[in-house]
Amino acid sequence: MRRILGMLLAISMGLLSHLAIAKPYKGAEIYSSDSYLYGRFEMRMRVAKASGVLSTFFTYKNGSEVGNTFWEEIDIEVFGKNNATQWQSNIILGSSRPTIHTEQVHTANTSLADAYHTYVLEWTPDYVAWYLDGVEVRRITGTSTVTSLTNPQSLRFNLWSHESVAWVGAWDDAVLPVYQFINYIEYKPYNATTKTFESGWRDDFNSFDSARWGKANWTFDMNRVDFAPENVVVKNGILVLALTKENATGFSGTPPTDEPTSSSSASSITVSSSAASSVAASSIAASEAASSAAVATSSSATSKVTSGGSGGGGAMNFVWLVLLAGLSFFQRRDK
Repeated sequence: MRRILGMLLAISMGLLSHLAIAKPYKGAEIYSSDSYLYGRFEMRMRVAKASGVLSTFFTYKNGSEVGNTFWEEIDIEVFGKNNATQWQSNIILGSSRPTIHTEQVHTANTSLADAYHTYVLEWTPDYVAWYLDGVEVRRITGTSTVTSLTNPQSLRFNLWSHESVAWVGAWDDAVLPVYQFINYIEYKPYNATTKTFESGWRDDFNSFDSARWGKANWTFDMNRVDFAPENVVVKNGILVLALTKENATGFSGTPPTDEPTSSSSASSITVSSSAASSVAASSIAASEAASSAAVATSSSATSKVTSGGSGGGGAMNFVWLVLLAGLSFFQRRDK
């Protein structure tokens, strides 16, 4: 009888420890089923405006977070702080932890949350370049940073919150819910012989293509949110990623329409060197989780996966009731 009681306690405590790490905030991430080596990635996004929040697109070599695996990642990360006027380009590499970062922060002359803007990432064996609204903002050519990117990478969008105030700004959950809206993504493969980008595919998000994309249900260190599949919604030809409290997941509104304007098609861009230095410092302090959602992988079997769904608190209360009832039952039997 005591052995049964011990088993019940062990199972209950194991479940309790799992549920205890569920987070009170829920974000969203999608990841591609396929991985791509080089190419041109273009997307139209309207990002979230909220301090502490990041709206992103990035490429990621699956499994980079495991042990001493060589990390490979290229980022576009838009800050919700400072009226959502700043975004960060970055390449992350390396087997040791913390990894090598190449952050640079760029400032637009208008809020990137007030309209849709066109972001382009070009990745070739010779260079990586970032564009905003048709303007080349940054290019890294012919360095080991570029030549070390040798493996296919998955494509990912996510909306999340990092715990580093120095990097992303102070957090205030009164702003929730907030949303990232994505009109389309277009991929063109790179032909190394002709050194041109060729015809590929385009997803206009008229529906959620579950053959092309998966919905994340995990989290990672320094991430304030769990990724919840319920916070990925396609509506009116727009992919909506939501950041919400745990009991208010989803999106029931109407996505803003994409109406290009002169300001969104010709934004002037500047580079803030001081901001870049600040970001680099905070990233090093935050160690391997410093600058992106890269720790999430397309497999839910990593050591950093936690309960991604909502309602963890209610489930925990139920387990406690079951545990207490079991203890009471066995105590009566022992008497």
